[in-house]
Amino acid sequence: MASLNEPLIGVPGGRAKLQTPALVIDLDAFERNLAAMVAHAKRVGIGLRPHAKTHKSAEIARRQIAAGANGICCAKLGEAEALAAQGIDSILLTSPVVTDAGIARLMTLNARIGELIVVTDNAIVAARLDAAAQAAGTVLKVLVDIDPGMSRTGIRAALAPALVAQVAEAGGLAYLGLQCYAGQVQHMESPNERRDASLKALKELGELRDTLAKAGHAPKILSGGGTGTFDIDPDARVLTELQVGSYIFMDKQYNDVWEKPGDRLPFETSLYVQSTVISANRPGLATTDAGLKSFATDAGPPFLKSGAPEGAVYFFFGDEQGGITYPRDGAQLQPGDVVSCVVPHCDPTVNLYDRYHCVRGDTLEAIWSVDGRGRSA
Repeated sequence: MASLNEPLIGVPGGRAKLQTPALVIDLDAFERNLAAMVAHAKRVGIGLRPHAKTHKSAEIARRQIAAGANGICCAKLGEAEALAAQGIDSILLTSPVVTDAGIARLMTLNARIGELIVVTDNAIVAARLDAAAQAAGTVLKVLVDIDPGMSRTGIRAALAPALVAQVAEAGGLAYLGLQCYAGQVQHMESPNERRDASLKALKELGELRDTLAKAGHAPKILSGGGTGTFDIDPDARVLTELQVGSYIFMDKQYNDVWEKPGDRLPFETSLYVQSTVISANRPGLATTDAGLKSFATDAGPPFLKSGAPEGAVYFFFGDEQGGITYPRDGAQLQPGDVVSCVVPHCDPTVNLYDRYHCVRGDTLEAIWSVDGRGRSA
């Protein structure tokens, strides 16, 4: 279905006229973030494989790959299928696929795109992946997923050599290396604690790498890291590529990682939810059209970036409405006023929308689809 906002593309002042709630990308900030991460990777000599779970957009993935990324990551098989259908040809699926139906879909996707890499952390599942690949007459590329202490997925390093050997010797599998994502350290607000925790996990990974090399199973790829440790992990000289994701958008959670200790933000906020005031009958209180259904709520309410009086605070006012409180003794918001909100958590907020409204200044320049939206299976 065509977007209600398409007639505004190229219209001066079109940004303020968007039908809301609308997911908005500030293209200037987005492009600076993209360039800054690429420059960082070149400077420290590490590859990038950005995580598409942040944006779920083939257009953004294409821009990341064009800028030099090794490919992209997807968290879910459905997400990978959706982006592959839009021409994304190099995908690392970072979560294990374990069901018969899911493995059959993997085989179809593996035959369809130029490069599919999957992860495994279990010997039984690895054997099933091997059998399926051999039955399909193909080879499936695999990384062994290492648990850095998060306990979400992955096998502990001490148990990994046996699984690596199994994958490396399997007729239908091609062993490429290791994945290790320390998600538990990404949002640590203390720079020292975040650095120590991440480097400790990578030290263990480096020791495993060396052990595997001595056994003849040296990993070609060591993939992991994230936006919160993008400037820490290269110092360990272990990872070959970073799975950064949120850097292109930023959100309240990640801004707090650097703002609370008083550090300079390494990336700009480029993603907003634009909302309209729909009622303002009491001094110091206004109601907007963006409520609980417009934001991920796991990280609290959004932060008001523009359009509201100084000192204004957003609160959830219902499923469909947001509330804004602000000083009574000053300019008052009026119905039709537009406000922009920094989202609390970008990944699950993006999943609530099917379009990005890409603006440059006050002009709507383009509308991009959220291709992997809701693709949880």
